[in-house]
Amino acid sequence: MKKGRVILFLSVFVLISNFLFAQDKKENPVSLSLDLMSRYVWRGTDYGASPSIQPGIEFSKKGFALGTWGAYTVNSPGIQETDIYASYTYDMFSVILTDYFFPNENVDYNYFDYKSSSTGHVLEATLAFNGTDNFPLSVFVATNFYGADALRINNDGTTGDIQYSTYAEISYDFQYFTVFTGANLTNPDTNTGESGYYGNSAGIVNLGIKTVKDIKITENFSLPLSVSLITNPQAEKIYLVAGFSF
Repeated sequence: MKKGRVILFLSVFVLISNFLFAQDKKENPVSLSLDLMSRYVWRGTDYGASPSIQPGIEFSKKGFALGTWGAYTVNSPGIQETDIYASYTYDMFSVILTDYFFPNENVDYNYFDYKSSSTGHVLEATLAFNGTDNFPLSVFVATNFYGADALRINNDGTTGDIQYSTYAEISYDFQYFTVFTGANLTNPDTNTGESGYYGNSAGIVNLGIKTVKDIKITENFSLPLSVSLITNPQAEKIYLVAGFSF
């Protein structure tokens, strides 16, 4: 019986694979990605102090996209991340909903715990302006609206609601490089003991420059190499990050 189940599973897998990959690549709505990064620096913060492996899967069609993305450090215990997102793009604008999750593999975590008091998930809503070819300026604003966001502290010392931490970023694509600036728009009350999700005061937390170059491997195959110089003025940190994208 067990052997029969294995054969059935393999048969279904082969049929699905043939269905997906027999189609022309331009018509296949499923895309795969893999980034190998020297560090995982997100919105001005270094996650894991380690090289990071970042796989992704996305299904997209007619402006809609549904996908998952992860980041896995190579040190131990490290910081791991598995996200699920959904988006809709119309013309120059996008709306994105993201479920961030950082599994702690040293404990018996429960991915399906969505209780506001104990969940490890962070739900975020993003509105983005994607720019155009003639005006390559991108802007987005993202707000945490549920989950393990930084918490407010009441005047009596008790724990309050989430801070609805908000981050905004603007970037501009020049011919050979991109410049970007990101800011924490939430201002924690440090007098009551609050600390922020992106920083302990409103201000610039992500400032830098990025460039991409194709490294030719064969006549028909090249690997995009990206290099970013990232600073966090509020935390007084700097990072030089490189990575290959597949």
